[in-house]
Amino acid sequence: MGFTVAIVGRPNVGKSTLFNRLVGRRLAIVDDTPGVTRDRREGSARIGGLDFAVIDTAGLDEARGAGLAARMLAQTERAVADADVELLLIDARAGLTPLDAEFARRLRRHGKAVILVANKCEGKVAEATLAECHSLGLGEPIAISAEHGLGIAELVEALRRHAPTLPAAAEEGEEAAGGMPAPERARPLQLAILGRPNVGKSTLANRLLGEERMLTGPEPGVTRDAIALDWSYEGRAIRLVDTAGLRRRAKVSGRLERLSAADALNAVRFAEVAILVVEATDPLNHQDLGLASLVAEEGRALVIAVNKCDLVENRAKILREMRERIEISLHQMKGVALVPVSALSGAGLDRLMHAVFRAHALWNRHVPTAQLNRFLAEVVAAHPPPVTRGRRSKIRYITQAKTRPPSFALFGNKLEDLPESYLRYLANAMRKAFALPGVPIRLSLRRGENPYDRT
Repeated sequence: MGFTVAIVGRPNVGKSTLFNRLVGRRLAIVDDTPGVTRDRREGSARIGGLDFAVIDTAGLDEARGAGLAARMLAQTERAVADADVELLLIDARAGLTPLDAEFARRLRRHGKAVILVANKCEGKVAEATLAECHSLGLGEPIAISAEHGLGIAELVEALRRHAPTLPAAAEEGEEAAGGMPAPERARPLQLAILGRPNVGKSTLANRLLGEERMLTGPEPGVTRDAIALDWSYEGRAIRLVDTAGLRRRAKVSGRLERLSAADALNAVRFAEVAILVVEATDPLNHQDLGLASLVAEEGRALVIAVNKCDLVENRAKILREMRERIEISLHQMKGVALVPVSALSGAGLDRLMHAVFRAHALWNRHVPTAQLNRFLAEVVAAHPPPVTRGRRSKIRYITQAKTRPPSFALFGNKLEDLPESYLRYLANAMRKAFALPGVPIRLSLRRGENPYDRT
Protein backbone atom coordinates (compact mmCIF):
# COMPACT_ATOMS: atom_id res chain seq x y z
CA MET A 1 0.00 0.00 0.00
CA GLY A 2 1.17 3.55 -0.69
CA PHE A 3 0.88 6.64 1.44
CA THR A 4 -0.04 10.29 0.88
CA VAL A 5 2.31 13.27 0.92
CA ALA A 6 1.06 16.87 1.07
CA ILE A 7 3.31 19.72 -0.08
CA VAL A 8 2.57 22.87 1.94
CA GLY A 9 4.15 26.27 2.36
CA ARG A 10 3.63 29.94 1.74
CA PRO A 11 2.98 31.23 -1.80
CA ASN A 12 5.67 31.08 -4.48
CA VAL A 13 8.17 28.78 -2.76
CA GLY A 14 8.03 26.17 -5.57
CA LYS A 15 5.36 23.71 -4.40
CA SER A 16 3.95 23.09 -7.88
CA THR A 17 7.44 22.71 -9.35
CA LEU A 18 8.23 20.06 -6.73
CA PHE A 19 4.88 18.37 -7.36
CA ASN A 20 5.63 18.13 -11.09
CA ARG A 21 9.12 16.81 -10.33
CA LEU A 22 7.79 14.05 -8.06
CA VAL A 23 5.00 12.87 -10.38
CA GLY A 24 7.36 13.00 -13.36
CA ARG A 25 5.34 15.28 -15.64
CA ARG A 26 3.95 18.79 -15.83
CA LEU A 27 0.51 18.50 -14.27
CA ALA A 28 0.40 21.71 -12.25
CA ILE A 29 0.71 25.18 -13.76
CA VAL A 30 3.96 26.87 -12.73
CA ASP A 31 4.45 30.63 -12.89
CA ASP A 32 6.35 33.32 -10.99
CA THR A 33 3.07 34.97 -10.01
CA PRO A 34 2.30 34.29 -6.31
CA GLY A 35 -0.83 32.27 -5.58
CA VAL A 36 -1.10 30.47 -8.94
CA THR A 37 -2.33 27.24 -7.33
CA ARG A 38 -5.79 27.51 -5.76
CA ASP A 39 -7.32 24.04 -5.80
CA ARG A 40 -5.40 21.12 -4.38
CA ARG A 41 -4.11 18.79 -7.08
CA GLU A 42 -3.33 15.10 -6.65
CA GLY A 43 -0.90 12.89 -8.55
CA SER A 44 0.90 9.55 -8.26
CA ALA A 45 4.66 9.25 -7.80
CA ARG A 46 6.95 6.25 -8.18
CA ILE A 47 10.58 7.03 -7.39
CA GLY A 48 13.27 4.63 -6.23
CA GLY A 49 10.78 1.79 -5.78
CA LEU A 50 8.59 4.00 -3.56
CA ASP A 51 4.93 4.51 -4.52
CA PHE A 52 2.99 7.37 -2.97
CA ALA A 53 0.28 9.93 -3.71
CA VAL A 54 1.28 13.61 -3.83
CA ILE A 55 -0.99 16.58 -3.11
CA ASP A 56 -0.07 20.06 -4.34
CA THR A 57 -1.78 22.74 -2.25
CA ALA A 58 -2.49 26.44 -2.42
CA GLY A 59 0.05 28.71 -0.74
CA LEU A 60 -0.71 28.97 2.96
CA ASP A 61 -1.62 32.44 4.10
CA GLU A 62 -2.97 33.96 7.27
CA ALA A 63 -6.38 34.41 5.67
CA ARG A 64 -9.51 34.83 7.71
CA GLY A 65 -13.19 35.28 6.91
CA ALA A 66 -15.00 33.93 3.87
CA GLY A 67 -12.98 35.44 1.03
CA LEU A 68 -11.13 33.54 -1.69
CA ALA A 69 -7.87 33.40 0.30
CA ALA A 70 -9.69 31.91 3.30
CA ARG A 71 -11.37 29.28 1.10
CA MET A 72 -7.97 28.40 -0.39
CA LEU A 73 -6.59 27.96 3.13
CA ALA A 74 -9.50 25.67 4.02
CA GLN A 75 -8.72 23.50 0.97
CA THR A 76 -5.08 23.27 2.04
CA GLU A 77 -6.02 22.30 5.60
CA ARG A 78 -8.25 19.51 4.26
CA ALA A 79 -5.34 18.22 2.18
CA VAL A 80 -3.09 18.23 5.25
CA ALA A 81 -5.74 16.32 7.22
CA ASP A 82 -5.83 13.63 4.49
CA ALA A 83 -2.04 13.26 4.26
CA ASP A 84 0.25 10.83 6.07
CA VAL A 85 3.38 12.96 5.62
CA GLU A 86 3.67 16.73 5.28
CA LEU A 87 6.45 18.46 3.36
CA LEU A 88 6.92 22.02 4.58
CA LEU A 89 8.60 23.81 1.70
CA ILE A 90 10.50 27.05 2.22
CA ASP A 91 12.39 29.32 -0.18
CA ALA A 92 16.07 29.16 0.80
CA ARG A 93 16.91 32.16 -1.38
CA ALA A 94 14.35 34.39 0.32
CA GLY A 95 15.25 33.17 3.82
CA LEU A 96 12.98 32.25 6.69
CA THR A 97 9.94 34.43 7.23
CA PRO A 98 7.54 34.78 10.18
CA LEU A 99 4.96 33.02 8.00
CA ASP A 100 7.25 29.97 7.66
CA ALA A 101 7.61 29.85 11.45
CA GLU A 102 3.86 30.19 11.96
CA PHE A 103 3.06 27.29 9.64
CA ALA A 104 5.80 25.13 11.16
CA ARG A 105 4.05 25.57 14.52
CA ARG A 106 0.69 24.79 12.90
CA LEU A 107 1.98 21.56 11.30
CA ARG A 108 3.63 20.39 14.54
CA ARG A 109 0.24 20.58 16.25
CA HIS A 110 -1.21 18.05 13.77
CA GLY A 111 0.98 15.32 15.24
CA LYS A 112 1.88 13.91 11.82
CA ALA A 113 5.27 13.35 10.23
CA VAL A 114 6.69 16.65 8.91
CA ILE A 115 9.74 16.90 6.64
CA LEU A 116 11.31 20.33 6.25
CA VAL A 117 12.42 20.95 2.66
CA ALA A 118 14.47 23.97 1.61
CA ASN A 119 13.95 24.72 -2.09
CA LYS A 120 16.03 26.84 -4.50
CA CYS A 121 19.34 25.73 -2.97
CA GLU A 122 21.35 25.99 -6.20
CA GLY A 123 23.93 28.44 -4.86
CA LYS A 124 25.77 29.53 -1.72
CA VAL A 125 23.16 32.17 -0.96
CA ALA A 126 21.01 29.41 0.58
CA GLU A 127 23.58 28.34 3.18
CA ALA A 128 22.57 30.98 5.73
CA THR A 129 18.91 29.94 5.48
CA LEU A 130 19.79 26.27 6.01
CA ALA A 131 21.50 27.20 9.27
CA GLU A 132 18.44 29.17 10.42
CA CYS A 133 16.06 26.29 9.68
CA HIS A 134 16.85 24.52 12.96
CA SER A 135 14.90 27.24 14.75
CA LEU A 136 11.69 25.80 13.27
CA GLY A 137 12.00 22.70 15.43
CA LEU A 138 11.54 20.27 12.51
CA GLY A 139 15.04 18.83 12.41
CA GLU A 140 17.64 18.97 9.64
CA PRO A 141 16.25 20.49 6.41
CA ILE A 142 16.64 18.67 3.11
CA ALA A 143 18.22 20.98 0.54
CA ILE A 144 16.77 20.62 -2.96
CA SER A 145 16.27 22.42 -6.23
CA ALA A 146 12.87 21.31 -7.54
CA GLU A 147 13.51 23.06 -10.85
CA HIS A 148 16.82 21.29 -11.52
CA GLY A 149 16.16 18.00 -9.69
CA LEU A 150 18.91 18.46 -7.09
CA GLY A 151 18.39 16.71 -3.74
CA ILE A 152 15.36 14.68 -4.85
CA ALA A 153 17.12 11.40 -4.00
CA GLU A 154 17.70 12.62 -0.43
CA LEU A 155 14.04 13.68 -0.18
CA VAL A 156 12.88 10.24 -1.34
CA GLU A 157 15.07 8.56 1.28
CA ALA A 158 13.50 10.74 3.96
CA LEU A 159 10.05 9.76 2.70
CA ARG A 160 11.05 6.10 2.72
CA ARG A 161 11.53 6.26 6.50
CA HIS A 162 7.84 7.19 6.84
CA ALA A 163 6.49 4.68 4.31
CA PRO A 164 4.26 1.97 5.78
CA THR A 165 5.47 -1.62 5.67
CA LEU A 166 4.20 -3.24 2.48
CA PRO A 167 2.42 -6.60 2.68
CA ALA A 168 4.30 -9.54 1.19
CA ALA A 169 1.76 -9.84 -1.63
CA ALA A 170 2.40 -6.24 -2.64
CA GLU A 171 6.17 -6.73 -2.64
CA GLU A 172 5.75 -9.74 -4.92
CA GLY A 173 3.70 -7.84 -7.47
CA GLU A 174 0.30 -8.13 -5.75
CA GLU A 175 -0.31 -11.64 -7.02
CA ALA A 176 -3.73 -13.06 -6.43
CA ALA A 177 -4.47 -16.47 -4.95
CA GLY A 178 -3.08 -19.32 -7.02
CA GLY A 179 -0.04 -17.34 -8.20
CA MET A 180 -1.97 -15.43 -10.86
CA PRO A 181 -1.51 -11.65 -11.20
CA ALA A 182 -4.29 -9.57 -9.67
CA PRO A 183 -6.80 -8.49 -12.31
CA GLU A 184 -6.15 -5.10 -13.81
CA ARG A 185 -8.57 -2.46 -12.66
CA ALA A 186 -11.10 -1.40 -15.28
CA ARG A 187 -9.97 1.64 -17.23
CA PRO A 188 -11.86 4.73 -16.03
CA LEU A 189 -14.03 6.82 -18.32
CA GLN A 190 -12.21 10.10 -19.03
CA LEU A 191 -14.70 12.93 -18.38
CA ALA A 192 -13.91 16.66 -18.69
CA ILE A 193 -16.10 19.56 -17.55
CA LEU A 194 -15.64 22.78 -19.52
CA GLY A 195 -17.40 26.05 -20.17
CA ARG A 196 -17.17 29.80 -19.86
CA PRO A 197 -16.05 31.38 -16.56
CA ASN A 198 -18.62 31.42 -13.74
CA VAL A 199 -21.17 29.05 -15.29
CA GLY A 200 -20.91 26.61 -12.37
CA LYS A 201 -18.33 24.03 -13.51
CA SER A 202 -16.64 23.57 -10.13
CA THR A 203 -19.97 23.63 -8.30
CA LEU A 204 -21.18 20.86 -10.63
CA ALA A 205 -17.99 18.86 -10.02
CA ASN A 206 -18.38 19.20 -6.25
CA ARG A 207 -22.02 18.10 -6.41
CA LEU A 208 -21.10 15.03 -8.49
CA LEU A 209 -18.26 14.11 -6.13
CA GLY A 210 -20.41 14.66 -3.06
CA GLU A 211 -17.87 16.92 -1.32
CA GLU A 212 -16.45 20.44 -1.53
CA ARG A 213 -13.39 19.24 -3.41
CA MET A 214 -13.09 22.14 -5.86
CA LEU A 215 -12.72 25.75 -4.87
CA THR A 216 -15.82 27.77 -5.81
CA GLY A 217 -16.94 31.36 -5.43
CA PRO A 218 -18.42 34.39 -7.17
CA GLU A 219 -14.99 35.66 -8.23
CA PRO A 220 -14.27 35.13 -11.97
CA GLY A 221 -11.45 32.71 -12.82
CA VAL A 222 -11.29 30.91 -9.45
CA THR A 223 -10.18 27.65 -11.12
CA ARG A 224 -6.80 27.86 -12.85
CA ASP A 225 -5.49 24.30 -13.11
CA ALA A 226 -7.33 21.43 -14.77
CA ILE A 227 -7.91 19.26 -11.68
CA ALA A 228 -8.28 15.50 -12.28
CA LEU A 229 -9.91 13.22 -9.71
CA ASP A 230 -10.69 9.51 -9.61
CA TRP A 231 -14.35 8.89 -8.81
CA SER A 232 -17.05 6.30 -9.43
CA TYR A 233 -20.74 6.54 -10.28
CA GLU A 234 -23.03 3.52 -10.02
CA GLY A 235 -19.95 1.32 -9.88
CA ARG A 236 -18.38 2.85 -13.02
CA ALA A 237 -14.83 4.18 -12.62
CA ILE A 238 -14.48 7.78 -13.84
CA ARG A 239 -11.55 10.17 -14.16
CA LEU A 240 -13.22 13.56 -13.68
CA VAL A 241 -11.40 16.73 -14.80
CA ASP A 242 -12.62 20.19 -13.80
CA THR A 243 -11.14 22.89 -16.04
CA ALA A 244 -10.61 26.63 -15.93
CA GLY A 245 -13.22 28.85 -17.57
CA LEU A 246 -12.44 29.56 -21.21
CA ARG A 247 -12.96 33.03 -22.64
CA ARG A 248 -12.79 34.13 -26.26
CA ARG A 249 -9.19 34.05 -27.47
CA ALA A 250 -9.20 37.81 -28.09
CA LYS A 251 -10.04 38.41 -24.41
CA VAL A 252 -7.40 36.09 -22.97
CA SER A 253 -4.75 38.30 -21.39
CA GLY A 254 -1.58 37.55 -19.50
CA ARG A 255 0.68 34.51 -19.42
CA LEU A 256 -1.13 32.91 -16.49
CA GLU A 257 -4.53 32.94 -18.21
CA ARG A 258 -2.95 31.55 -21.38
CA LEU A 259 -1.45 28.69 -19.35
CA SER A 260 -4.85 28.00 -17.73
CA ALA A 261 -6.56 27.98 -21.13
CA ALA A 262 -3.92 25.64 -22.57
CA ASP A 263 -4.37 23.31 -19.57
CA ALA A 264 -8.14 23.23 -20.13
CA LEU A 265 -7.78 22.52 -23.86
CA ASN A 266 -5.30 19.74 -23.12
CA ALA A 267 -7.86 18.16 -20.77
CA VAL A 268 -10.39 18.13 -23.63
CA ARG A 269 -7.89 16.39 -25.91
CA PHE A 270 -7.41 13.57 -23.41
CA ALA A 271 -11.11 13.26 -22.55
CA GLU A 272 -13.53 10.72 -23.97
CA VAL A 273 -16.68 12.65 -23.07
CA ALA A 274 -16.93 16.39 -22.39
CA ILE A 275 -19.68 18.05 -20.38
CA LEU A 276 -20.18 21.58 -21.68
CA VAL A 277 -21.79 23.66 -18.91
CA VAL A 278 -23.97 26.54 -20.13
CA GLU A 279 -26.31 28.86 -18.27
CA ALA A 280 -30.06 28.64 -18.77
CA THR A 281 -30.17 32.42 -18.28
CA ASP A 282 -27.76 32.94 -21.23
CA PRO A 283 -27.94 29.72 -23.25
CA LEU A 284 -25.66 28.77 -26.14
CA ASN A 285 -24.08 32.08 -26.99
CA HIS A 286 -21.36 32.36 -29.60
CA GLN A 287 -18.63 31.30 -27.17
CA ASP A 288 -20.58 28.19 -26.05
CA LEU A 289 -20.94 27.13 -29.68
CA GLY A 290 -17.23 27.67 -30.18
CA LEU A 291 -16.40 25.37 -27.27
CA ALA A 292 -18.81 22.73 -28.59
CA SER A 293 -17.12 22.96 -32.00
CA LEU A 294 -13.74 22.49 -30.29
CA VAL A 295 -14.99 19.26 -28.69
CA ALA A 296 -16.18 18.07 -32.11
CA GLU A 297 -12.86 18.95 -33.76
CA GLU A 298 -11.01 16.94 -31.12
CA GLY A 299 -13.32 13.98 -31.83
CA ARG A 300 -14.79 13.78 -28.32
CA ALA A 301 -18.37 12.90 -27.34
CA LEU A 302 -20.40 15.80 -25.96
CA VAL A 303 -23.18 16.33 -23.41
CA ILE A 304 -24.51 19.83 -22.68
CA ALA A 305 -25.49 20.57 -19.07
CA VAL A 306 -27.92 23.49 -18.97
CA ASN A 307 -27.18 24.83 -15.49
CA LYS A 308 -29.26 27.15 -13.30
CA CYS A 309 -32.52 25.87 -14.77
CA ASP A 310 -34.19 26.67 -11.46
CA LEU A 311 -33.72 30.37 -12.23
CA VAL A 312 -35.81 30.43 -15.43
CA GLU A 313 -39.57 30.19 -15.83
CA ASN A 314 -40.06 28.60 -19.27
CA ARG A 315 -37.48 25.80 -19.30
CA ALA A 316 -39.12 23.93 -22.20
CA LYS A 317 -38.99 27.02 -24.42
CA ILE A 318 -35.29 27.57 -23.69
CA LEU A 319 -34.39 23.95 -24.43
CA ARG A 320 -36.39 24.05 -27.68
CA GLU A 321 -34.56 27.21 -28.80
CA MET A 322 -31.22 25.62 -27.92
CA ARG A 323 -32.00 22.52 -30.00
CA GLU A 324 -32.97 24.71 -32.95
CA ARG A 325 -29.70 26.63 -32.68
CA ILE A 326 -27.69 23.41 -32.54
CA GLU A 327 -29.40 22.18 -35.72
CA ILE A 328 -28.34 25.38 -37.51
CA SER A 329 -24.93 26.19 -36.00
CA LEU A 330 -23.56 22.84 -34.77
CA HIS A 331 -24.30 20.38 -37.57
CA GLN A 332 -21.40 18.09 -36.53
CA MET A 333 -23.07 17.51 -33.13
CA LYS A 334 -26.72 17.20 -34.14
CA GLY A 335 -28.82 15.42 -31.56
CA VAL A 336 -26.45 16.15 -28.68
CA ALA A 337 -28.07 15.58 -25.27
CA LEU A 338 -29.29 18.73 -23.50
CA VAL A 339 -29.74 18.01 -19.79
CA PRO A 340 -31.31 20.65 -17.51
CA VAL A 341 -29.54 20.66 -14.14
CA SER A 342 -28.98 22.72 -11.02
CA ALA A 343 -25.42 22.28 -9.81
CA LEU A 344 -26.32 24.10 -6.59
CA SER A 345 -29.22 21.81 -5.60
CA GLY A 346 -28.12 18.65 -7.43
CA ALA A 347 -31.27 18.42 -9.55
CA GLY A 348 -30.85 16.50 -12.82
CA LEU A 349 -27.41 15.05 -12.09
CA ASP A 350 -28.54 11.42 -12.45
CA ARG A 351 -29.93 12.22 -15.91
CA LEU A 352 -26.69 14.01 -16.74
CA MET A 353 -24.50 11.00 -15.88
CA HIS A 354 -26.78 8.59 -17.75
CA ALA A 355 -26.45 10.89 -20.79
CA VAL A 356 -22.66 10.77 -20.37
CA PHE A 357 -22.67 6.95 -20.34
CA ARG A 358 -24.90 6.85 -23.42
CA ALA A 359 -22.66 9.32 -25.29
CA HIS A 360 -19.62 7.23 -24.38
CA ALA A 361 -21.30 4.05 -25.68
CA LEU A 362 -22.18 5.77 -28.97
CA TRP A 363 -18.64 7.14 -29.25
CA ASN A 364 -17.39 3.52 -29.06
CA ARG A 365 -20.05 2.09 -31.40
CA HIS A 366 -19.11 -0.15 -34.35
CA VAL A 367 -21.50 -0.51 -37.31
CA PRO A 368 -21.29 -3.77 -39.32
CA THR A 369 -19.96 -3.36 -42.86
CA ALA A 370 -22.99 -5.05 -44.46
CA GLN A 371 -25.36 -2.53 -42.83
CA LEU A 372 -23.14 0.35 -43.92
CA ASN A 373 -23.18 -0.68 -47.57
CA ARG A 374 -26.95 -1.21 -47.64
CA PHE A 375 -27.25 2.28 -46.17
CA LEU A 376 -24.81 3.68 -48.76
CA ALA A 377 -26.77 2.24 -51.69
CA GLU A 378 -30.01 3.78 -50.39
CA VAL A 379 -28.71 7.28 -49.69
CA VAL A 380 -26.72 7.50 -52.95
CA ALA A 381 -29.77 6.35 -54.91
CA ALA A 382 -31.94 8.94 -53.14
CA HIS A 383 -29.41 11.72 -53.60
CA PRO A 384 -26.54 10.99 -56.05
CA PRO A 385 -23.28 12.97 -55.79
CA PRO A 386 -23.42 16.19 -57.83
CA VAL A 387 -21.69 16.52 -61.18
CA THR A 388 -18.45 18.46 -60.77
CA ARG A 389 -16.38 19.66 -63.75
CA GLY A 390 -18.45 17.51 -66.07
CA ARG A 391 -18.06 14.26 -64.16
CA ARG A 392 -19.74 12.51 -61.24
CA SER A 393 -17.94 10.88 -58.32
CA LYS A 394 -18.68 7.20 -57.75
CA ILE A 395 -18.81 5.89 -54.18
CA ARG A 396 -18.43 2.12 -54.39
CA TYR A 397 -17.91 0.96 -50.82
CA ILE A 398 -17.86 2.07 -47.18
CA THR A 399 -16.40 0.49 -44.05
CA GLN A 400 -15.80 1.63 -40.49
CA ALA A 401 -12.11 2.28 -40.02
CA LYS A 402 -12.20 2.81 -36.24
CA THR A 403 -14.25 3.93 -33.26
CA ARG A 404 -13.63 6.69 -30.67
CA PRO A 405 -15.07 8.61 -32.57
CA PRO A 406 -16.86 6.56 -35.26
CA SER A 407 -14.71 6.95 -38.38
CA PHE A 408 -15.61 5.62 -41.82
CA ALA A 409 -13.66 5.16 -45.06
CA LEU A 410 -15.31 5.73 -48.45
CA PHE A 411 -13.82 3.95 -51.49
CA GLY A 412 -14.51 4.95 -55.07
CA ASN A 413 -13.48 7.07 -58.03
CA LYS A 414 -13.02 10.85 -58.19
CA LEU A 415 -13.98 11.20 -54.53
CA GLU A 416 -11.79 14.28 -54.23
CA ASP A 417 -14.47 16.13 -56.21
CA LEU A 418 -17.16 15.51 -53.57
CA PRO A 419 -18.19 18.87 -52.07
CA GLU A 420 -18.31 19.39 -48.30
CA SER A 421 -22.07 19.74 -48.46
CA TYR A 422 -22.42 16.18 -49.81
CA LEU A 423 -20.12 14.78 -47.10
CA ARG A 424 -22.28 16.56 -44.49
CA TYR A 425 -25.34 14.97 -46.10
CA LEU A 426 -23.77 11.52 -45.76
CA ALA A 427 -22.70 12.13 -42.15
CA ASN A 428 -26.13 13.43 -41.12
CA ALA A 429 -27.88 10.56 -42.86
CA MET A 430 -25.53 8.12 -41.13
CA ARG A 431 -26.15 9.77 -37.76
CA LYS A 432 -29.90 9.34 -38.25
CA ALA A 433 -29.80 5.81 -39.69
CA PHE A 434 -27.48 4.35 -37.03
CA ALA A 435 -28.61 6.46 -34.05
CA LEU A 436 -25.36 8.33 -33.45
CA PRO A 437 -26.53 11.65 -31.92
CA GLY A 438 -24.07 13.96 -30.22
CA VAL A 439 -20.86 12.32 -31.43
CA PRO A 440 -18.65 13.55 -34.26
CA ILE A 441 -18.52 11.35 -37.37
CA ARG A 442 -15.32 11.20 -39.42
CA LEU A 443 -15.36 10.43 -43.16
CA SER A 444 -12.13 9.75 -45.04
CA LEU A 445 -11.87 9.36 -48.81
CA ARG A 446 -9.86 6.52 -50.34
CA ARG A 447 -9.03 6.07 -54.00
CA GLY A 448 -9.45 2.79 -55.84
CA GLU A 449 -11.80 -0.14 -55.85
CA ASN A 450 -13.31 -1.97 -52.89
CA PRO A 451 -10.30 -3.69 -51.27
CA TYR A 452 -12.60 -6.46 -49.99
CA ASP A 453 -14.03 -7.25 -53.43
CA ARG A 454 -12.36 -10.53 -54.53
CA THR A 455 -14.35 -10.91 -57.79
